Amino acid sequence: METHRLHGELLRREVRVLVVGCGGTGSAILGGLPYLHQAMRAQGHPYGLRVTVMDGDNVSPFNCIRQPFSRTEVGLNKGIVLVNRLNIFWGLNWEALPEHLTENHPIRQTDIVIGCVDTRAARAVIERQTSHNSAIHYAIDIGNSESSGQFILGEPLNAVNRRSRTRLRTAAELFPEIIDATLDNDGQPSCSAIEALARQQCFVNSVLAQHALALLARLFRYGEISYHGSFVDVASSRAVPLAVDPLLWRQIRKRAQKNARRRITADGSGTVSAGLEPTIASATG
Repeated sequence: METHRLHGELLRREVRVLVVGCGGTGSAILGGLPYLHQAMRAQGHPYGLRVTVMDGDNVSPFNCIRQPFSRTEVGLNKGIVLVNRLNIFWGLNWEALPEHLTENHPIRQTDIVIGCVDTRAARAVIERQTSHNSAIHYAIDIGNSESSGQFILGEPLNAVNRRSRTRLRTAAELFPEIIDATLDNDGQPSCSAIEALARQQCFVNSVLAQHALALLARLFRYGEISYHGSFVDVASSRAVPLAVDPLLWRQIRKRAQKNARRRITADGSGTVSAGLEPTIASATG
């Protein structure tokens, strides 16, 4: 097992964070970031965090069941509601962009991207926006199913993060199926409060968010980490860390490739379709 060290540049200036998605997980992440900001400042960081949140969705009545919105906020943009609330309470000057991340909106002046989206297509956009010529230092992907999920901190292969044996592999590199848009379902929101709770149990989003925030807090406090994610099951109260281990990454990738071959089955029309469920959770929100 190896150790990953924080990029030194992020200890000397403001750390620019982009949260993509303000659903169940994104709102929990956003609610915890002021505490991380305060902790970093108390521990000697010169500037702390500068956060921007991006979400094109408005609050619906059913969002008020397990997301931090009230009935009086129905119809308002999720990101604007949450950021205004945090700015007033904490005296911050964070920003909200009331739009979805698309190929036409390149991510600029950002150090850490936290993806809290609920489709593989949206994850694919984040993966492309943080790779290649991007200057993103870190990308965090958080996904969950009904009662379990995972968070993975990675260093996208780009202008900042060059190829190396110990570069933190991203969720998309370890589990390519999470950016395969052909495996997406209808992507429709829950049409009732009961359906919303049936799709995702209470607190699974907040548990994953707290785990991810704790990882970031440890990285900025101690400057290094020996794990860069975890697989969490709230139903059985279990968590399995993802070690910083190139050998483990290769094993995971081989297993993912094997599972992908098993998922591709020919149907009667001669096309291909998904035959098995993905190995890790791809939904959130």
